[in-house]
Amino acid sequence: MALLLFGLMLSGCVTTTDSRFSREADRDKAVSNYVQLATAYIGQGNLDRARHHLERALEISPDSAEAQAAMGLVYNAEGDPGLAEQSFKRAISEDDRYTRARVYYGAFLYSNSRYSEARDQFSVASRDTGYRERGAVFYNLGMTEERLGDREAAEAAYRRAVELTRGEARTLLSLSRVLVEMEDYPAASRYYSRLQTMIQRNTRLTHSPESLFTGIRIARHYKDRDQEVSLALLLRNEYPDSAEYQQYKVLIANER
Repeated sequence: MALLLFGLMLSGCVTTTDSRFSREADRDKAVSNYVQLATAYIGQGNLDRARHHLERALEISPDSAEAQAAMGLVYNAEGDPGLAEQSFKRAISEDDRYTRARVYYGAFLYSNSRYSEARDQFSVASRDTGYRERGAVFYNLGMTEERLGDREAAEAAYRRAVELTRGEARTLLSLSRVLVEMEDYPAASRYYSRLQTMIQRNTRLTHSPESLFTGIRIARHYKDRDQEVSLALLLRNEYPDSAEYQQYKVLIANER
């Protein structure tokens, strides 16, 4: 990661291009750069460096929504949920159109099992058509709706996530699984087939216990014994201690 050095070169004269607008633009750019650096350090787990850059950003602009939101991530990682929530709320208060703050806050609420509140944040964030990671927002919304027991709303959110991510593996799996639970097997089979094709073509993708068990349930519905046996063997050999394999054993035991 390239290090960004911020320096102010002072000369003996001031030109007419040094306007208030350009100074504000420079300030905003500096804040944004500090926040980007801090976010990278958070991803690396280097919270001290992240905090340092965010403090510099807040010195320049104490009301910066993006700096406040990122500081919330630092507080949360440090085990200070109260301070984290204050930072997320302040970020939204400073700029309620800053969608990333709502996404951070929604994830925070979800991780603390405050699903109804998380749904509110993700729902608002999902309406920002200019947000680059909108597909991920719908995916988070789908998970939250599932936690709240609303499968139809979860299905709708996952469908939008699939559309916006052009069929990302995790969105295809979640949609397939929810459709199985809703007993819409034709639709579940279509999306699951897309997931299977992705896994076959991409060596970096592998089946998870969830994806194998979802495929098993679809295969059993259509009485595709070969497919069921193939997936069940993978589940047993790769994930013998998984909850999904235990579920499968109960499923076949009940039939006997």
